[in-house]
Amino acid sequence: MARPTGAERYFEDRAAKSPEYRLALDAARARIAAVDGVVRALDERRRNLGLSKAELARQAGMRPEVVRRILGAGPANPTLSTVISLASVMSMDVTISAQADRTQSDASETRWRTA
Repeated sequence: MARPTGAERYFEDRAAKSPEYRLALDAARARIAAVDGVVRALDERRRNLGLSKAELARQAGMRPEVVRRILGAGPANPTLSTVISLASVMSMDVTISAQADRTQSDASETRWRTA
């Protein structure tokens, strides 16, 4: 396991002193993990289909540098519209649903059939 960076130690120290900060830190980490999971799923599907990033961009009507930036090694924060466009090209569904402990109604789940 990698040693924590200075920033990670700072965040953890601050979170240990403040329950509000801990909640905010955990929420931010969850959002980052969710976006990362979506990006990894898109890139895995692209590779399984044998598409280059440039070809995926062409089929989605996007500039190649946009797809390279989203599916590259750096941080990504694609818009929902971009995710749906890329998913559609690769015959993927995009689903947004309420977390189990926060469910308000059955209407809280939204599903887009992209292909």
